[in-house]
Amino acid sequence: MKKKLILLAIAATSFLTSCKDFLDPDSLSTFDTEYIYSNPDDARKGVNAIYESFGQDAFRSRLSNNMTGNTDIEHQSGWSSTADRYQIWDLNALASNGDLRIMWNAAYTSIRNCNIAIEGIEASAALKSSDLTISRKMYQLLGEAYTMRAYWYSMLTFYFGDVPNVRLAPKAGNDFFLPKEDRNVILSQVIDDLIKIEDKMMWADQTNYSIEQINREYTMGMIARLALQRGGYYLTPSMTMERKSDYLEYYKIAKQYTEKLISLKDRALPTDYRQVFLNESKFVTPANSDVLFEVPFAIGNGDVGWNIGITVEGGTTAAHSYGSGNNYMAIPPSYYFSFDTLDVRRDVTCAFYKINTAGQAVFVSSTMNIAQGKWSRWFLDKAPGASTAKGTGINWPMMRYSDVLLMLAEAENELNGPTEIAKGALKRVRQRAFASTYWADKVDNYIASISASKQDFFNAIVNERAWEFGGEMIRKYELIRWNLYAKKTQETVAVTKEMADAALTGTGKYSELPDYMYWKRDASGNFKILNPSRKYIGTPDASWTRVSFLASLKPTATTYVDWLNKDWEKYYNGPVPGIARYIFPIPAEAITNSQGKLANDGYMF
Repeated sequence: MKKKLILLAIAATSFLTSCKDFLDPDSLSTFDTEYIYSNPDDARKGVNAIYESFGQDAFRSRLSNNMTGNTDIEHQSGWSSTADRYQIWDLNALASNGDLRIMWNAAYTSIRNCNIAIEGIEASAALKSSDLTISRKMYQLLGEAYTMRAYWYSMLTFYFGDVPNVRLAPKAGNDFFLPKEDRNVILSQVIDDLIKIEDKMMWADQTNYSIEQINREYTMGMIARLALQRGGYYLTPSMTMERKSDYLEYYKIAKQYTEKLISLKDRALPTDYRQVFLNESKFVTPANSDVLFEVPFAIGNGDVGWNIGITVEGGTTAAHSYGSGNNYMAIPPSYYFSFDTLDVRRDVTCAFYKINTAGQAVFVSSTMNIAQGKWSRWFLDKAPGASTAKGTGINWPMMRYSDVLLMLAEAENELNGPTEIAKGALKRVRQRAFASTYWADKVDNYIASISASKQDFFNAIVNERAWEFGGEMIRKYELIRWNLYAKKTQETVAVTKEMADAALTGTGKYSELPDYMYWKRDASGNFKILNPSRKYIGTPDASWTRVSFLASLKPTATTYVDWLNKDWEKYYNGPVPGIARYIFPIPAEAITNSQGKLANDGYMF
């Protein structure tokens, strides 16, 4: 049972007033920071403020999932509206976009709070106390602040490229109007920050709030993730994808810190993949398991199960009391069919049903609405109420141990090829994906088959990360650093069209896939699909309901459905064909408030 302290405490203990704009010096704290950071208990309350932005819409319903756009494994339609989130999905957002503005302000609010905490703790005598318990607690708090700051700079550089690099707490005499800093400089700095602090932090099982609090294993994982970001590709203002010549040095860092974490705090991946995510809907937060850190949404906060997850149709007239939840980001059919049919991750990640107002599972409304099945308000042990929607309290995973294993496999392969280290890390992830009966073929033989070259092994890592993290909304960032964003989205469209062609003609590579699916609820009310993987030949009994599946993608011999033609188009056929312009304009409000230091230049804005 989780304690939910951090985000619950923020409302009551916000030592720092929220600010409209990070450049506004009027947001200075009126509290005496020397007193606040004089002891671990009060410092804990001060550091809680760094988590505040997680509880705002800027993160909980936008950055965490809604703004991560279309990839080869996650999908939404953007061209059909000019509203803020649709602009982002269509890679066509304006500087006036409200979602980008609140994300920018939330990021710099948290960074400001981190800077205040960092300066307060580092100036505190308690940090160097002869009482090792006090000193250790203070270093843990310092590590949380450094890690949170690093997270937000990672996101800012992914969304806006070069951004102001604010590393000082707001004090009289400091320059509040900063120009853009090279994103590589920022990333190098925050990586160095974490390297210096991680060994002074506590493991999750040593903290009061387990994986609901930034901890040492998450910080070590973040070093690796940031290093791969810094060593990866990025879009320049001239609309070219580049990577720095020193990129291998950052792959070395990623390898070093994934291996260090595995050496110091290894854990077996829990065998039940579904339970990893059910835990979040059941408010179970085990340490030393797969999830390293998850955002601790309080009951009444958080949008998991409202705008992401299996759809639940509710309301005051519904026969159930679970409220209403939608699924803004869906699973493309090409991704579903990319899974091995024996891979247990497929049916956890991809859900073909929704819950109607009668409290019954029924087939999703269309092929473009396959749900992300890892979360749902329907999984809650206690129904939150018929009229509820937002605020489920379901936590959001920020990093899992399987990510650490796959980052090690990727870094080792880039440095040395598919060595035993790389293969061993991949093996641990695949073993959980299949019943042990199939390990000889699906794990051992598979890994041998993709280990002939560095490129083959890299391609396998790209695929494995897709299957392992579907619906967790980190794919966008991976495709960017691999320079595969445009390529993979274009492939998604091409493959899906081939599937549609095969459904219409009955011929081709995908001709055995289901043009129609058949579903029913069994005597116990359980949702069943007769043919989830293959075309059904013949006519099943009358208890099964037929729905058009791949056949629905191509209503005529020459016409595909609009979303297939348009949803990914800007990702591979935007201002520069073959380049995904994933960088967005800096919000107009920030430019206005910068006193001429910021401008939206480059990127063909």
